[in-house]
Amino acid sequence: MTLTPPDDMPGIAAAVFERLGAAFETAVARAAAMCARDGRLDGRLLDAHQWICYELALANADLYAARTMLAQGGNISPLDAGLGLAFAAQAAPALIERLAGIYAASGLDAAPLDELSASAALRRLRRDAGGPEVLAALGAELAETGQEIADVRVDEATAQARDGFRRFAAEVVAPLAEQIHREDLTVPESLLQPLREMGVFGLSIPEEYGGLAPAGGDNTPMMIAVTEALSEASLAAAGSLITRPEILARALLAGGTEAQKAHWLPKLAAGEPLCAIAITEPDAGSDVASLKLRGTKTEGGWLLDGAKTWCTFAGKAGVLMVVTRTNPDRSLGHRGLSLLLVEKPSYEGHDFAYRQEGGGSLTGRAIPTLGYRGMHSFDLAFEKFFVPDACVIGEEGGLGKGFYLTMAGMVGGRIQTSGRALGVMKAALTAAIRYSRDRKVFDAPLIDFPLTRIKLATMAARFAACRHLAYAVARELDQGRGRMEASLVKLLACRSAEMVTREALQIHGGMGYAEESPVSRYFVDARVLSIFEGAEETLALKVVAKSLLEEALK
Repeated sequence: MTLTPPDDMPGIAAAVFERLGAAFETAVARAAAMCARDGRLDGRLLDAHQWICYELALANADLYAARTMLAQGGNISPLDAGLGLAFAAQAAPALIERLAGIYAASGLDAAPLDELSASAALRRLRRDAGGPEVLAALGAELAETGQEIADVRVDEATAQARDGFRRFAAEVVAPLAEQIHREDLTVPESLLQPLREMGVFGLSIPEEYGGLAPAGGDNTPMMIAVTEALSEASLAAAGSLITRPEILARALLAGGTEAQKAHWLPKLAAGEPLCAIAITEPDAGSDVASLKLRGTKTEGGWLLDGAKTWCTFAGKAGVLMVVTRTNPDRSLGHRGLSLLLVEKPSYEGHDFAYRQEGGGSLTGRAIPTLGYRGMHSFDLAFEKFFVPDACVIGEEGGLGKGFYLTMAGMVGGRIQTSGRALGVMKAALTAAIRYSRDRKVFDAPLIDFPLTRIKLATMAARFAACRHLAYAVARELDQGRGRMEASLVKLLACRSAEMVTREALQIHGGMGYAEESPVSRYFVDARVLSIFEGAEETLALKVVAKSLLEEALK
């Protein structure tokens, strides 16, 4: 059974984080002053103080997650409450250290941090909520009870969808996952067709257009629940299938004409055609404003010339959302971009070449990767490829709005990516618990050793914090808020997935490093999560920190 923290521990933890929150706000205010000129943020000053901004974003993620866990109160199980306090006990000293670095770099007096670091409240939090005996007891309970970790409350429809996709993932996806990964196969129709029938591609598309989202709104918790269930079986072969239609559907809903919505959204919801998103370029990365792929106006449409890279599922997809520079004036930056829908045949395999009747061509080659196999990310080359005017999202009114429509789509993609991270963490944690029960060393099961139990509890505490935060932000998004927080939860969950899968592999020892063990796949798959749908650094600097500083200047 759990070594129950003292009754006053939630209050002590809340008081510690109240003081941490005040220290954080002081750091944000100082950073805002350092990065502003005439009351407004200055791009050059932001770049000059990137390290401070980056550290603030990471600190904000841990602070927000800990506060979200502590706010659950009696709404969660005793096990989850213990894990939440354990996360807070680990996050508090890490936050103090991170803030101390920010204070030193920005010239702030660190006395408040020093006082908190030496306080009796912090010592008690670390000892009675995150000490080795407490963590070992939590780890033992995880292994003994098999209880659901971070059992977030959802509505009945979401619970039914989650349970249905969990069964499908366990019975259909999981048996194929290792073969797809090791042989670098394309996701087979034996997975895609039943997922089409289950409606997975229409989770973010309104019912009026053939999807599952409620009319006039979203059910983001359902999207996270389904994503998590599929990603637990395979990130690349199942969990990531939702991301591309999510992004394209949101872009269409934000800026498409009524005719475009009526034409494309039902098709996307049905998974026919499958879609891919072509944003990144060889020399641009996450810097969307500097994209170069050129669209030249011609009679009835546009001719595309240039390259894209890291376009996931581009071979199998029948339509690509391509961010294109339709205004040749490079000084316009992101205001010269538009979104074009490129239709093409669906191809199996690792390369393709498509030539239009008029002579235009589109070729693609899959990029070999250490993980995230199954969907394949492609290098693409466009040469005088014709796209009709009707395939510009928003048609004439959408010209120059590509950046804004892409960002509208990416909000959903980022919160959905946190669901992918949750699924991978859950799979790794489950595997680590199972292996620690079965594996014997020095004549005893691994789970009998305190260090193993402490590792499991630490992993579970981080997973629980990420899961509660993801669903909390999902509810905010459904109420029209939380755009910055969507990036924040992606930032935290994706970093956490790397930590959790690393520890899960370590618990497996040599077997964890063998490809025959699924935990090796979880480890290499997790590494991509902090890179795609907005690289960690870009989200931290350009979204999270910038939002914090802008709010402080108000």
